[in-house]
Amino acid sequence: MKKNANISLGTGRRKTAIARIFMRKGSGKITINGRDAEIYFPLDLQRQLIKAPLEVCNVNDVDLVINVKGGGLEGQAVAVRHALSRALVKADEDRRPLLKEKGFLTRDPRKRERKKYGQPGARKRFQFCKR
Repeated sequence: MKKNANISLGTGRRKTAIARIFMRKGSGKITINGRDAEIYFPLDLQRQLIKAPLEVCNVNDVDLVINVKGGGLEGQAVAVRHALSRALVKADEDRRPLLKEKGFLTRDPRKRERKKYGQPGARKRFQFCKR
C-alpha cells in the first residue's frame, strides 16, 4: 500500500504566482510556507478567498499544507484558491459542477504586459517635445 494514498495534490497559478497544495484528512489546519494562514495572509478578504472552495463543497475536515511562490499576496491567494479547487476535484469528482459554477476551476490567463524597447514601459512613450 502507498504511504501517501490519502493525499490529494493540486497546482494553481495566477500571474507569476504558483501554489502547490497537499490535502489530507485532518482537523482543518491550514499551513502556508510553514506558517499559519492567518499570519501569512493578513487581510480577512484573502483568507476568505482561499477558504471559499472548502465552504462551497462543505468540507472542513482536511489539513492543507501549501507551498506558494512568486507574485504578490493577492495573486498568491487566487493561485491557492485555484490549487485547492483542483485538489478537491481530484479527491471527489462530484464536486466539479459546484466549483465550475463558481469559476474556481478557471485559470485567469491575464499577465503583465512586457516592456517594449524604445519606450519606458509597455504602453507609455517618452515625452515628445515639438520645439
